[in-house]
Amino acid sequence: MDQHQSDTVWDFIVVGAGSAGCALANRLSADPRQRVLLLEAGPRDRNPWIHIPVGYYKTMYSSLSWGYDTEPEAALGGRRVHWPRGKVLGGSSAINGLVYMRGQPEDYDQWRQLGNVGWGWEDVLPYFKRAEDQERGASDLHGVGGPLKVSDIRDRREICDAFVAAAQEIGLPYNDDFNGPNQEGTGFFQTTSRDGRRCSSAVGYLKPIRGRANLKIETGALATRLTFDGARVTGVTYLQDGIEKTARVGGEIVLSGGAINSPQLLQLSGLGPADVLGALGIPVVRDMAGVGQDLQDHLQVRSIYKLNRAISVNDDVNNLFRRVWIGIDYALRRRGPLTFSAGHACAFARVLPESETPDVQFHFIPFSAEKPGAGLHPWPGVTSSVCQMRPESRGEVTITSADPRTHPKIVANYLSTEYDRRVLIEGLRLSRKISQAPAFARYVSDEVEPGLDKVSDEDLMDHLRAKGGTIFHPTSTCRMGHDDRAVVDDQLRVHGVEGLRIADCSIMPRVVSGNTSAPAIMIGEKCADMMLAAAAPSH
Repeated sequence: MDQHQSDTVWDFIVVGAGSAGCALANRLSADPRQRVLLLEAGPRDRNPWIHIPVGYYKTMYSSLSWGYDTEPEAALGGRRVHWPRGKVLGGSSAINGLVYMRGQPEDYDQWRQLGNVGWGWEDVLPYFKRAEDQERGASDLHGVGGPLKVSDIRDRREICDAFVAAAQEIGLPYNDDFNGPNQEGTGFFQTTSRDGRRCSSAVGYLKPIRGRANLKIETGALATRLTFDGARVTGVTYLQDGIEKTARVGGEIVLSGGAINSPQLLQLSGLGPADVLGALGIPVVRDMAGVGQDLQDHLQVRSIYKLNRAISVNDDVNNLFRRVWIGIDYALRRRGPLTFSAGHACAFARVLPESETPDVQFHFIPFSAEKPGAGLHPWPGVTSSVCQMRPESRGEVTITSADPRTHPKIVANYLSTEYDRRVLIEGLRLSRKISQAPAFARYVSDEVEPGLDKVSDEDLMDHLRAKGGTIFHPTSTCRMGHDDRAVVDDQLRVHGVEGLRIADCSIMPRVVSGNTSAPAIMIGEKCADMMLAAAAPSH
């Protein structure tokens, strides 16, 4: 294999141009004196489906994703669960369902209570606001002028209004802002889009600064290992066009590969469980038992309802003339089903009496399919997906080869505790209760999944085993903390290593109660401030 080492010594190297990595590259290169290299394994974001909101339905299952699969999941009947993760500029923010959700303030206060100074809600809120360009305008909780466009749903379907009305009929309050002071209730999502176009992290943070002379963006660059001089990181080796290249750093490297790729690269580089590394012939730089451990994800399970009238997107897509009109409407007005995200109506609720804050989240969409990414049903249908907010189950990510092109082993370990099973069983019951409230029930001809004959705990657990899957929020495999299994400290510096940080969802001590793209961007924003402060000359 050809090898190449550049003479350039970079001040900062960012590995992974995803939600956090694009934010880091933007903020770190704002000072023209800092030379910044951004490495991304995937291509540039030129595929037009990336920028059309509903395109996530295509891109999630394309070459723009890493296309991971879990190991057979014991609680899911031995099924492997497909885990799309973005492999393109923008990372998962370029292929996700566009939902803008921060999580509950209590999530971050709990991080701080665990000993992570500077990570409470009041600490992270300024970074959420700095990142945001809120369509509704500025407020105490929202920002304007930031790179990330945040907007209301452009087209609301009658059946989505019915879901929200039904949720209110069973006692959930209306909530106009799930990123406001209180998450509980029902209403409509906001999305990372503007004027019918997706605003990924690459669009928001990279597109405006592509001309910066001190920022170099390398795509098709697969990081293979970090290089060290003792305990100090000195560079990163990567594959590009069949050539092994090494980029050297004089300042710091920050990993932003996400909850799968960041622990994988650490392990390939000799930072991880010594027994795993030794078995693969990888020299141990530092024995770190926690690398790849504590994997958390939100498990979702869908309820599908057949409607008694043709008002779902299924009906539009399955009709040639309507399908043509969808394209025309989007081309002329940037409206219609092509602007749809992975959630329209939403609800956050408490299904267990001991829960002090919402423990489940609903994503309601005005279409249905046999599984995510499949063709839509030939009849009018809608989907109500419920996911658990704070799972107790913990999994792991472990390399099985010293070859960086080999996918690591992913064990999600879903539903391994009684608590997790209880929450989702009761979540399915709440979904049914909403569907049977008058405002929604008048549209429904049948509950296709799980089916009205599924009543008992065991019946609903059978549905979970057969149909449960990821809602694409893996976190915590390089967890922040100060215990023996923690990987980074509260400055996001890797324990026992100089010049190396991690900034992505892998550092979350516990998964947030909601979608993870906005928190990942916040983490990138905050890490950039930390790195710039450390690099600033002392006076």
